[in-house]
Amino acid sequence: MIRQLLDVVGPEHNRPVRRMITALVVCAVLQGIAFALLVPVLEALLGSDPDSVWPWLWALLGVCLLYCVAYYDSLRTGFQAGATLSRTLHNRIGDQVASLPLGWFAPERVGQLGQLATKSVMDVMGVPAHLLRPLVTSFVTPATVVLVMYVFDWRLALAATLTVPLIVGVYRWSAGLNRKADEARTAAHAVTGGRVVEFAQLQPVLRVFGRDGASSGTRGLDAALHTQYEASRRVLVTGVPGLISFALVIQAAFTVILVTGTYLVLDGGLDVAKLLAILVLAARFTEPIAETAVLGSTLRTARSALDRVADLLAEPCLPQPDDPRLPAGHDVEFEYVDFSYDGTRVLSGVSLTLPEGTMTALVGPSGSGKTTVSKLIPRFWDVDSGVVRVGGVDVRDIDPEVLMSKISVVFQDVYLFEGTIMDNIRVGRPDATDEEVREVARQARVEEIVQRLPDGWDTKVGEGGALLSGGERQRVSIARAILKDAPIVLLDEATASLDPENEQAVQEALGHLTAGRTLLVIAHRLQTVAAAGQILLLDEGRIVERGTHAELVAADGRYADFWAQRSRAQRWRVARQPS
Repeated sequence: MIRQLLDVVGPEHNRPVRRMITALVVCAVLQGIAFALLVPVLEALLGSDPDSVWPWLWALLGVCLLYCVAYYDSLRTGFQAGATLSRTLHNRIGDQVASLPLGWFAPERVGQLGQLATKSVMDVMGVPAHLLRPLVTSFVTPATVVLVMYVFDWRLALAATLTVPLIVGVYRWSAGLNRKADEARTAAHAVTGGRVVEFAQLQPVLRVFGRDGASSGTRGLDAALHTQYEASRRVLVTGVPGLISFALVIQAAFTVILVTGTYLVLDGGLDVAKLLAILVLAARFTEPIAETAVLGSTLRTARSALDRVADLLAEPCLPQPDDPRLPAGHDVEFEYVDFSYDGTRVLSGVSLTLPEGTMTALVGPSGSGKTTVSKLIPRFWDVDSGVVRVGGVDVRDIDPEVLMSKISVVFQDVYLFEGTIMDNIRVGRPDATDEEVREVARQARVEEIVQRLPDGWDTKVGEGGALLSGGERQRVSIARAILKDAPIVLLDEATASLDPENEQAVQEALGHLTAGRTLLVIAHRLQTVAAAGQILLLDEGRIVERGTHAELVAADGRYADFWAQRSRAQRWRVARQPS
């Protein structure tokens, strides 16, 4: 566990942890020596010359004073290490999560990552503050006691040494007995956490369609809670045999020393006073080990937390270029790109060019791979084969920060940070002035949203922007992209949630981005598609048609069908049935 803890912290941050471990080892050794000094003290007191005890008492007092100093230092360094550990782990987890490919963030990861960043980190923090002391003491103090026992009587020391393999074997057996049960309980907790979040987020749907016990939302939560209960019960059931067995083997170890000492006394090879003193020492040999059994469950929880953090930190990140290159221009090119999600082919042989300073519309049925195309440009994933180039350079050869600085993205699903509207817009360019933020807000028609809010620009938008409507969140996201002023802009259904009036306003604002910029728009609205200089029709992961609106309509192919269907859909009206 200690080695794993140092690996998780990292070599650049583990100095406080190493210092604390050193202090704990010194404490444990001093404690073992203090216990060992009880042997000559008791032997003198029980012997024929009680006055000879004073030198040993002074030695014992000196060791105890050193132990107090070392104990205080270990406490101080322990809490310092815990605080350092919390900060370091959160930073490392944050850096790692920010470096993982987007494909890692499957829906089931939400509960797992939430539990890892909170409960697992707290469990790991408890290792230096609360667990390392008994853990180190349970090994170092008994080892010191046994070594000192060899000084007083090698036969009793040998008897104690022979019990060590049995103690270690039973401890490992009991730990292994519970490991799988602990893993199942941890997984059940993560699933339950995700279900609770889902249950809260789906309250509008559950209330509209019925919220009785048979509803699908509550059934999923109930099933997760039942699984968690069963997993927790299984941990208790499997833990009892190991706990009892470990306690029995500790008592057996003391019994072996007691029987050996009694035999030596009866045989005349050991006096009673020394035996009593060594038995006191033997009790101090078994006591720290017995405490490990009490901490067994906590130690397994901490180890499991360390395993989860270590697994996350070991997840492969997107490879970084050894010799980064700078793109020459801002055109985008796909050359025979293949891409798959979990073995399912999404794009097949896609080749396209988005010339610099032009607007390209990407259309096609749902699930055809449009959003995937937009996410491969900023390198959220790496392609299976083929090349994605920006400015003539493979995106895998461009420094990620340089690549992202050249791209603004507005996706269909908008997430706003918990803060003010100004804070969320300023994410696009943190050094922007308030006047610049207000100007892009005016262009994206966010200013009129601010005027309706109770605290104006200082109004909090809530977690994920929950206090704003979908269309309002989308306009904030568009304002953020305009503020970033990147040469490449990717819009995925950016106007889908806007009413016609605001869509027209946003389209005018986005028009300012076209000059000198590469604009890729994924949209179904006819006005957006028709305004594009190039239209690409994607179907089943392949580009099946390309050209201008007029060219594709004249070709009377799939795009012409798409245009006709959309035109008919715009004329749909809800008719009132006669009463």
